[in-house]
Amino acid sequence: MNFLNITLLQATQQQGSSLSGILMIVLIFVIFWLFFIRPQNKRAKEQQKFRESLKKGDKIVTIGGIHGKVIEVRENTVLVSVDPNASIEFEKSAIIPNASQVGGAQ
Repeated sequence: MNFLNITLLQATQQQGSSLSGILMIVLIFVIFWLFFIRPQNKRAKEQQKFRESLKKGDKIVTIGGIHGKVIEVRENTVLVSVDPNASIEFEKSAIIPNASQVGGAQ
């Protein structure tokens, strides 16, 4: 009888520790999702929305740091004026919003 009680007690303790281990893994995943995955997805959607809304005259910055003004928007590319006598064609994916416009200051 005493051996049976000890065995049942050990089995109950093992179930509790495995359950707490699973809960800990789930909690870590939820925290990871809240602080890393969700904000990154939100930022990616905002950048995609910005790229889709590009129009002639918008001020942009490329990921390489080149500042310019949009001359023409094509399907996958954008023609950007970087100087009164020079324009460069960029992929839309290489364009980020102008940092001075993001904060509201223009």
